[in-house]
Amino acid sequence: MNLRSKVDNLLRVELEKNPSLFLIKLTVGIDNSIRVILDGDKGISLKDCINISRAIEQQLNRESEDFSLEVASAGVGSTLQNERQYYKNIGRKLEVEMSEGTQFSGILSAVSKNGFSIEWKQREPKKIGKGKVTVKKQKTLSYDAIASAKVVI
Repeated sequence: MNLRSKVDNLLRVELEKNPSLFLIKLTVGIDNSIRVILDGDKGISLKDCINISRAIEQQLNRESEDFSLEVASAGVGSTLQNERQYYKNIGRKLEVEMSEGTQFSGILSAVSKNGFSIEWKQREPKKIGKGKVTVKKQKTLSYDAIASAKVVI
């Protein structure tokens, strides 16, 4: 069993113990540098990262596999990569870049298996008379159609 498979199995066991946490990304470099990025439905603490790191490190043998291990949380301002991240950010402002290059900014209002909806207010000319009126807009976007989405702090 290679190092990536071992770490993946150990992670799966640890995440089953704490189901509010979930894996964003696992990478193992050719130099056996292991990088684990986690997130949680209610956020993730430093203690969570330390516990996962210790659980993995205790099960690996440094004598047979020289490795380095980094367990971190998904950073503020990093792109959303997992459907669960969208759910936990309902009500927050997102910046979304579409695959074709257009950009949207709005409040994440709904999430489904296939995509999500954002809402924003926009000033538009009145239909009758001079001046502008503020209207509420909504757009439903497919996960497949976006290049990136991140929470605006």
